[in-house]
Amino acid sequence: MLAEVPVRSGQSISRRKPTVTERVTVDTTVYPVEEKVGEDILQRWIAELLRPLIEQYIAGKKVRAFTGADQFIYFRRGDIRRRVAPDVFVLPGVRPDRRVTSWKTWEEGIVPSLAIEVVSKDVDKDYIDGPELYRELGVQELIVFDPDHEEEPDRIRFQVWRQVGRRGLQRVLATNEDRVQSKVLGCFLRAVGSSETIRLRLGLGPEGEMLVPTEAERERAEREREAADKERDRASWERERADREAARGDEEHAARLAAEEELARLRAQLEARRRPRRPKPGRR
Repeated sequence: MLAEVPVRSGQSISRRKPTVTERVTVDTTVYPVEEKVGEDILQRWIAELLRPLIEQYIAGKKVRAFTGADQFIYFRRGDIRRRVAPDVFVLPGVRPDRRVTSWKTWEEGIVPSLAIEVVSKDVDKDYIDGPELYRELGVQELIVFDPDHEEEPDRIRFQVWRQVGRRGLQRVLATNEDRVQSKVLGCFLRAVGSSETIRLRLGLGPEGEMLVPTEAERERAEREREAADKERDRASWERERADREAARGDEEHAARLAAEEELARLRAQLEARRRPRRPKPGRR
């Protein structure tokens, strides 16, 4: 669960001081921070939605880690070919606000605990070349997602690779189901939508049934909650006003009845006074 991961099978990552040879040798290699190649727009959309979701999820668990996307990670000094550029990755123990342009494992002593690759048009890169490079890198968990897996019968929606003892990085799951579990994150990765609208989301719960909301979804939910609160307040005020009016109506009705009764009494008294008095019998 978002812990530091092995550099090699059975070995824990730790920062180390450079050897005498490394201190003396000047590395003149130029390590590019970007590569001008065409990018599948769907691949970018998926990564742009997923990266902040993972960052938010990790922050909520109070774990120190950096969540990056599409940056070069070099793992052999002096050899720029020994590199990967995951669509999304997690660097454990690294400040989440650190500015990372590229990453050199021999300088930092840390490799990604999780790497996620979205298969592009270069299928062999992600199906064949990628896992070998990640095995050499020493990543703890690699998840390969193929949004176009239905185009060919031998392609697979999800592949999960994990470190397995001395065997190193091994594929432990290949499935066309819509979700897989990440042991590093402690949640599910779910494929939501279809075709051009397909995206990767994080799922919580025993089966990953609860989606972690995006920033836009949280803001919309907050607006809806505020609107619901206002509506409840308005309805409560309307009920109180109706109760007050009903009470006032009852009071007015009672006062009107009392006034009518008093008026009837006064009329009766007046009528009695107007009647002529009859003389008492026996008097002349």
